[in-house]
Amino acid sequence: MAVGLLVLVALLAWPIGLVVWANGKVQHTPALSGAADTPGTTYLLTGSDSRADGAIEDTTTEGARTDTILLLHVPEHGPTALISLPRDTYVDVPGRGPAKLNAAFSWGKAPLLVQTVEQLSGLTVDHYAEIGMGGVEQVVDAVGGVNLCYDADVNDPDSGMVWTSGCHDVGGVDALAFSRMRKADPTGDVGRAERQRQLIGAVMSKVKPSSLVLHPGRQVELVDAGTGALTVDDGSDIVDLARLALAFKAANGPGGITGTPPITSIDYRPGHNLGSTVLLDKDATPTFFAAIRDGSLPAGPVGGMPTS
Repeated sequence: MAVGLLVLVALLAWPIGLVVWANGKVQHTPALSGAADTPGTTYLLTGSDSRADGAIEDTTTEGARTDTILLLHVPEHGPTALISLPRDTYVDVPGRGPAKLNAAFSWGKAPLLVQTVEQLSGLTVDHYAEIGMGGVEQVVDAVGGVNLCYDADVNDPDSGMVWTSGCHDVGGVDALAFSRMRKADPTGDVGRAERQRQLIGAVMSKVKPSSLVLHPGRQVELVDAGTGALTVDDGSDIVDLARLALAFKAANGPGGITGTPPITSIDYRPGHNLGSTVLLDKDATPTFFAAIRDGSLPAGPVGGMPTS
């Protein structure tokens, strides 16, 4: 009887201790706008390409930008949606004017990016999470690598992606390059967003609770990798991140929605010294985000490139 009680206490205390430890590792930052709530729960997720963590070898670029911008929405009823917002999306940045979406992060970090995304989507961001590129490497390595597919040969010096057409098992360094490559992709930001969602799905498929219960060491390794390079809004904690992970799984499953908003052009040149930008369909985009908010879109891929 005493042995049984000790085992029960250990099984309960271990995850509680793990949660407390993980909570202490997550960094926090002011991010949310305080705008009026919209239905459902909305997460804004970004991948910072800051060179500070050494994951990207570059001695000429300072500061941080966002290579990845994802809007994850859990409606009150209907399918969960994971929407990639191309970083070069042409937007109106509050207080700054016309610009590419990732410029909002460069100018005003998380708060200005949140405001810009809220203005674009009509969705109030409830939780914000940002992961450094070094964290991507660590998480992929912690799950033992992933299998990724791309149907083209690539040798892209900017991202470091060297690829032979097909599917390959890769570790953290190659997975990061896979998710960052853009210039060698004929669909640019849109293609990169598709590969980023593929990488997310590959990682999530490797993280199965049933495989972790009897492996405390692996639990620690995964939590350490997942939280070490993570920054969230001041009001979020590890429980919110657990809910986020469940929403990720739902969006990437057969009953979820993944894709981009409706796109008119991936090479829109508006002037203002902006160069090439991604132009969203001004008529279809508000309706698209309203349907995401209300959970009225059917499950499956959405948005993407213009059909004509």
